[in-house]
Amino acid sequence: MTRGAPPRRTTPKPPPKPDGGDRGSRAEHAYLRLREAIRGGALRPGDELREVELAARLGVSRTPVREAIRRLTGDGLVEPGKGRSLAVTRFGRQQVRELYVVRGLLEGAAAELAARHATAAEIAVLRDLLAAMRGALGDPGRTATLNTRFHAAIHEAGRNAYLTRMLEPMAHFIALLPGTTFEVPGRADAALAEHADLVDAIAAGDAPRAGGVARRHIERAGETRIRMMFDAE
Repeated sequence: MTRGAPPRRTTPKPPPKPDGGDRGSRAEHAYLRLREAIRGGALRPGDELREVELAARLGVSRTPVREAIRRLTGDGLVEPGKGRSLAVTRFGRQQVRELYVVRGLLEGAAAELAARHATAAEIAVLRDLLAAMRGALGDPGRTATLNTRFHAAIHEAGRNAYLTRMLEPMAHFIALLPGTTFEVPGRADAALAEHADLVDAIAAGDAPRAGGVARRHIERAGETRIRMMFDAE
């Protein structure tokens, strides 16, 4: 009688790591979580980033946190702090001015492209967002959220993935600035009027006018931001 082959031994698979898989995915997880914490205000400008504390908060080891902080430094969201520490970037007057100059150029280009490519449905979305902003006057936080959606809709209507990719970091940088310009008396009403002019230019297919309106809109927002951050000191 022929004996059968001995049963094959199987090595049990190790349990999944609690911090999110391999090193690359853990670093990506840490990066996205920390970036969202900065954008959401859980980590504020000037806050020191301590690897041990962040690793415990995210449930990962220090290595992916270190890699995430390195990426955030490259993004401009983290800068050298006191001594050898790193901290969330704190903007000065000149940095804010430069930020809004670049944002104005990019938003102007996005508006010009939207004027060339926006569909009737996309223009209708912009008008719906305008109506929502009118209803939100007096609520700076809600107005700021709708403002972000309004500009994102213009970016999408522009049909240029490279420009949209360049605009994305602007939102991260703006999130580092305290409060919202809609807290300044009169700014929400002025911005709403500027948005209405911008939608009219896009709907008319007038690219030069749309670009000019968008650039002036961002320039005025920048002036308001500088006043609220520095001139009141």
